Amino acid sequence: MAKLSAWRQYKALLAKDVRQELRTREMLVSMGVYAVLVLTVYGAALAQVGDRLQVVSFAAGLLWALIVFTSLLGLNRSFGRETETGCLDGILLAPVDRAVVFLAKATTNLLFLLIVEVVVVPLFFLFFLSGAELAPTTPLIALPLLVGTVGVAGMGTLLSTMTINTRGKDVLLAILFIPVVFPLLYACVSATGVAFMGVEGTFGTFWTSCGIAFGYDIVMIAAAWGLYEFVVSA
Repeated sequence: MAKLSAWRQYKALLAKDVRQELRTREMLVSMGVYAVLVLTVYGAALAQVGDRLQVVSFAAGLLWALIVFTSLLGLNRSFGRETETGCLDGILLAPVDRAVVFLAKATTNLLFLLIVEVVVVPLFFLFFLSGAELAPTTPLIALPLLVGTVGVAGMGTLLSTMTINTRGKDVLLAILFIPVVFPLLYACVSATGVAFMGVEGTFGTFWTSCGIAFGYDIVMIAAAWGLYEFVVSA
């Protein structure tokens, strides 16, 4: 049988992951519930903050902490079913390019993270920013959210593959993940904060931070693409 093209391999792997998640909804439901629980903890911690302007000033950090913690939960579960059922071993035995496996799994993680963010970000605004006067530039947070989520999905897929067969993989993934994505997180928090505050004269910082985050995505995902064959075969 002729080997399938890389594009057909990618579509087949992506369709498998999407069908599997739509059938069980395990990853989406767990991330959604966890995000709501984090919002509840935020609400208890900020119950005594009466000035909404104060919340806006650090809302970017709160939002990205929510995204990162929720992403860690999803990334920990992204290879769970494959390892439990032996599906990953079957994929590795098939004539499938390892880089295509990475791209398909990273795309799946990206789609699920974006779906959760579509639900969670409006809830964040509803719970904490509903009474605040938001700047007209607030919709610009969509750009750092998108760029940041791409990087989180890409690097998270590589690191979750590295830790999938280790003892204490949940803790180990967090230990590896946070330092690796810190430059991306820092840039995205900076850009999101500028969009929230809308202070004139600071939009150079917004575009510079988005550029740094975009550059991080290109360099780190390209490195993950090249290293994935060695990681998944180890």
